[in-house]
Amino acid sequence: MTVDETQEQITIANLRLADDEKRTVVVAWLTASQSFQIQSIVDEDATTPTSGRTDPVACDYADITENNQPSLSITSSASWTCDESQRDLIANGIPDHAVGQFPNPNNPNTISEQDVREAFTLTPTMASSPSYTGGPAGPVGYVLNGVKVDAATAGSCFAQNDCSLSNPRGDWHIEALGQSHFDFGDDANNAHVQPNGAYHYHGIPEGFLEKRGASGGDMVLVGWARDGFPIYARWGYDDPMSVDSALRVIQSSYQLIGSVPADRPSTNLYELGTFTEDWEYQEGSGDLDECNGRFGVTPDFPEGIYHYYATDTYPYLQRCVSGVL
Repeated sequence: MTVDETQEQITIANLRLADDEKRTVVVAWLTASQSFQIQSIVDEDATTPTSGRTDPVACDYADITENNQPSLSITSSASWTCDESQRDLIANGIPDHAVGQFPNPNNPNTISEQDVREAFTLTPTMASSPSYTGGPAGPVGYVLNGVKVDAATAGSCFAQNDCSLSNPRGDWHIEALGQSHFDFGDDANNAHVQPNGAYHYHGIPEGFLEKRGASGGDMVLVGWARDGFPIYARWGYDDPMSVDSALRVIQSSYQLIGSVPADRPSTNLYELGTFTEDWEYQEGSGDLDECNGRFGVTPDFPEGIYHYYATDTYPYLQRCVSGVL
């Protein structure tokens, strides 16, 4: 678009479109005859913002909750603070909500205190490619209560239907959620206990959402990923760039594979969805990217920020982070 030199041109806004690739520049001007004109232009060269600053959001979050439950009597403690450059977490890894019975027939471990001391950047920046985390690589992040996010399991199968819940060396890695053959002893919070006593989440932390007062339809900050970007759960804005749009359940972009490899353990025994390898990322099939995140506005970041979602379907909680580690 060209504007006559006699016209007064005023840029009103620079807003990103939901396609994460382009921006629309809304330009308004007064003509020589004083009539008001407006036009939107797609800026082909503009890019998605690659960084953001996350303070002062939840920089003073602290919680101490006494537990008087059949399988948990340890007080939960979590404290988040921020300085000029980083967000610090000191916690004991004990959940602050009702939990299931541990040990149980499918999980022989007892919840115990952990020494959680983690630091997160306040200026997260998008990386050129995702970093996969979890297991030996460390948790993908932490919920505000100090409980870690670690969605994968140590269970796996070899092609000959030789499976173990504690041997990760097989080619087919067993999911804790979304399958009916293997029982990892998860509770109603999509969580269970590791051999070292660490309670951790594999999916949406339902008890924590309830404690936060998140009824159906609320978009609630639940934690921080290790790259410094925020994590939300289940609900997000229909229009990623509008806080005025309706909230709805956000969908991941992972779908079941269409062709089953010959070396996969029998689908007669293990339905599709049992293994991590049963899922593939299909760009555009849902709302989110490979790491279960997207750029958009949130109640805490009304100008927009890259953020992750815990979803009701695979990957439940993200397996990778999009930011620089």
